[in-house]
Amino acid sequence: MKFKIEKKLDGTLARAGEIQTKNGVIKTPAFVTVGTKATVKALTAEQIRSLGAQVVLANTYHLYLQPGTEIVKKAGGFGPFMDWSGPTMTDSGGFQAFSLGAAFGTAVSKVASADTPVEDISTTAGQLANVTDEGVTFKSHIDGSMHLFTPESSMKAQWDIGADMIFAFDECTSPTAPYEYQKKSLSRTYEWAKRCINSHEKLDKKKEQALFGVVQGGRHQDLREEAARSIGSLEFDGFGIGGSFTKDDIATAVTWVNKILPEEKPRHLLGIGEPRDLFDGVEAGCDLFDCIAPTRMGRHGTLHTKDGRLNIRNSVFTTDFNRIEEDCTCYTCTHHTRAYLAHLFRADEMTAATLASMHNLHFILRLVEKMRETILNGTFLDFKQSFCERYYKK
Repeated sequence: MKFKIEKKLDGTLARAGEIQTKNGVIKTPAFVTVGTKATVKALTAEQIRSLGAQVVLANTYHLYLQPGTEIVKKAGGFGPFMDWSGPTMTDSGGFQAFSLGAAFGTAVSKVASADTPVEDISTTAGQLANVTDEGVTFKSHIDGSMHLFTPESSMKAQWDIGADMIFAFDECTSPTAPYEYQKKSLSRTYEWAKRCINSHEKLDKKKEQALFGVVQGGRHQDLREEAARSIGSLEFDGFGIGGSFTKDDIATAVTWVNKILPEEKPRHLLGIGEPRDLFDGVEAGCDLFDCIAPTRMGRHGTLHTKDGRLNIRNSVFTTDFNRIEEDCTCYTCTHHTRAYLAHLFRADEMTAATLASMHNLHFILRLVEKMRETILNGTFLDFKQSFCERYYKK
């Protein structure tokens, strides 16, 4: 993998660049389409290509459980398996340490509001994962079988899955976890990072995969900066910024990190897909983003427009024969009306999820593409202001 910066935006950390992988070039900033189980829900690979997606990310935990990484390896990797020929990524499975562990059975997400209370939820009843210094022991959500993920097994699984870019195994902590636990977790993630590098070097002797380290640290500036220094000092090809944030000020935490991480390596903000957060992440120096939100929202009838979100299930749209957006060039807007989508959702037709997901994914992909364009021509901050004023107007 090679990364070059084409232009930096004065007064910010924003930059436009290119990531060259063995399966193609990614023009950054870029939104990474999430294909959790080697599929983007409700969409074919051809539809994903038609929307302008540059790169697809799959989930190691899910492919490990089903169909199994050996089957994916025999298929030539998850890209050929799903008929995707462009650049690919996999996450490490570390996020499941949070979603199946501390957060299981609760309403806690990795992004908190400023007033989210700090409390220890590590003993949540019914949790499916347990974290130790060795790794994460978890119970399969499919059949209840027990498994152990370690830095070494995560590297092996991601090697078999065959993505161009992979992530070191890390612990994503809860935003409600106390400072003391966040600090302990930081040391654990650092030790896991070194184990990942050692394991990856043994597997990838020809350097076919780029390995990204992950910066954690929760909501705490000292921990975020400590993680950026320690993870940034290791021989990674790029960096992921993960873990829990305060929703109200993601940009500040990301800026803490990106002022320290090596400038010449790409940075991926994990699990972020809200338009305002994408703008803030780009301004704070991130190059890649991934999130399931565009397609998940679409499957439930919520659509992105430049005037904000639209719930297509509302009765007002049953006789609205306009496009979702008049100037949108996606397949859905080119061929169908709001009334048609409202009908499909009310009739519980499967095509509803496909058409809505296509529009939302196109919207976000094009939005981040426009961010790149405006960095190159120097109008990014004006674009950010005008977009957010319209999208978030009350």
